[in-house]
Amino acid sequence: MRGRVILVAGAAGGLGRALAEELHRRGVRLGLMDLPGPALDDLTAALPGARAAPADITDAGALAAAYDTLGAALGPPDGALNAAGVLKTGPGLEMSPGTLRQTFEVNVTGAFAFSQAVARRMIDAKRQGAILHLSSVSSMVANPGYAAYSPSKAALSQMVRVLGREWAAEGLRVNAIGPSLVRTQMTRDALAAPEQRTAALALIPTGRFCEPEDLVGPAVMLLSDAGRYITGQTLHVDGGRTLV
Repeated sequence: MRGRVILVAGAAGGLGRALAEELHRRGVRLGLMDLPGPALDDLTAALPGARAAPADITDAGALAAAYDTLGAALGPPDGALNAAGVLKTGPGLEMSPGTLRQTFEVNVTGAFAFSQAVARRMIDAKRQGAILHLSSVSSMVANPGYAAYSPSKAALSQMVRVLGREWAAEGLRVNAIGPSLVRTQMTRDALAAPEQRTAALALIPTGRFCEPEDLVGPAVMLLSDAGRYITGQTLHVDGGRTLV
């Protein structure tokens, strides 16, 4: 993977940062995208040679500007990783339609816009490579309170299947990783209550929560030539959660 250009959306989040750091160690030339702020600035400073362009994945104009900035600095992409996402939970009877719309806007519409723009640039530059998304076991299992998040991740995993089939002839692979509950800033509230944490852990056969580092190996495989015959798949890295 050394020398390849990979764009990372949601790079400054818990999962995005862990994966970006590992890709950087492997010699990848990184284009980092996330909301503007100190988290993105800190990550860029920590990864010499990486380039950053602030962007909201739901803002088409900001995405286009970010692609132009990163393209000028790094050249056309050889692949992309989308680690952007939102997790909104709550009882179905109390959840507002706005929460559902916001969740789908980031987790599905934003993921599609990111994929489409990267694919166009790769095809125009005659690049072959991989686009990787972070989905979730929630695309398959039914947890109470996940009436917005679970459907959004199910839609994302199905989108990966469709785009994987559509773009295979162009030499592009599209896949996703579906982790179980990962201990990051985004899941802090979900794991705050001891009884809720205990109940969630009881559903994972390996007996522990997923850590960001657990996703590194699968991500590297799917973004590199090691995964060159894999497309349209969601690989569940879940400690057995989808077996329960």
